[in-house]
Amino acid sequence: MGLNLSELRNAVATHGPLTRILIADHKGSTPREAGTSMLVWANGQSGTIGGGALEQQVTDFARTVDKPTAVNIPLGPALGQCCGGNVVVIFEPFSIKTLPTDTGAYIRRISGEANQPFAFKKLRKSIRNSEQNVSPVWLDGWLLEPLSNPKTSLWLYGAGHVGRAIVDTFDGLPFDIKWVDTSADRFPSHIPPHADRLIASKPTNVVRYASDIAHHVVLTYSHALDLDLCHAILSRPFSTLGLIGSATKRARFSSKLTDLGHTSAQISRIICPIGQRQLGKTPKAIAIGLATELLSFNALSSANKKAAT
Repeated sequence: MGLNLSELRNAVATHGPLTRILIADHKGSTPREAGTSMLVWANGQSGTIGGGALEQQVTDFARTVDKPTAVNIPLGPALGQCCGGNVVVIFEPFSIKTLPTDTGAYIRRISGEANQPFAFKKLRKSIRNSEQNVSPVWLDGWLLEPLSNPKTSLWLYGAGHVGRAIVDTFDGLPFDIKWVDTSADRFPSHIPPHADRLIASKPTNVVRYASDIAHHVVLTYSHALDLDLCHAILSRPFSTLGLIGSATKRARFSSKLTDLGHTSAQISRIICPIGQRQLGKTPKAIAIGLATELLSFNALSSANKKAAT
């Protein structure tokens, strides 16, 4: 994890001054871990720190701050949450004039002593000389956060066999995966660093947190949930939408989505089945085919942008 400078710059350019919300530290049971962040501006937001009462509270507060602020928030009955843990939340306003520069590690004082912790010098060097994942470090009112390389946002709905194969196969590829399912029990015990687990009793509710250029892959345990997700994704901007299934499933979904008000042009953007069938129908083969398709899509998009400039 790290501060996605490209994403932050684009958001400021699009929406103007905004506030970034970052979970800098966490203890005990919490909805999301240290390093999770979201952006909030006057009339909108992107990303999520887990939803619920915590997110509502910090989102409202973010629209009132005018300087970097750290808040320690216990999670419990006061927030109507049963997590019982504790989070340190950083609120940082940004404008076009205050965006950080690309230095490999972003170190700043939020509160506390004026002298930078000595430990940060060693950490800065470590980040510069390696490609390891470094979580934010919150120490004596100072925050150190790596600047992450821009990655393509991929929202993956479903933690079954194919979902797990996709996450495994995408290790080392330039994708930031938001992995969504309805229960913690549906996920494997180990979640690799390039995937961010997101538990949602109603996965359709989290679709709105995706960026307008995100890829979506739908492969849940329920055809009804798959349909609801396709409906939600088609109702907003996106890059690609892949759906696990067959030609028969696609035909049935097309009919139902037409009844829900989507046009033929919109529905035609659904890629179903996903993968490349000549590679096979095993979860791993589907994952490899999907990786190839998305890498090719990104390469073509980059080429088109360069040609346009």
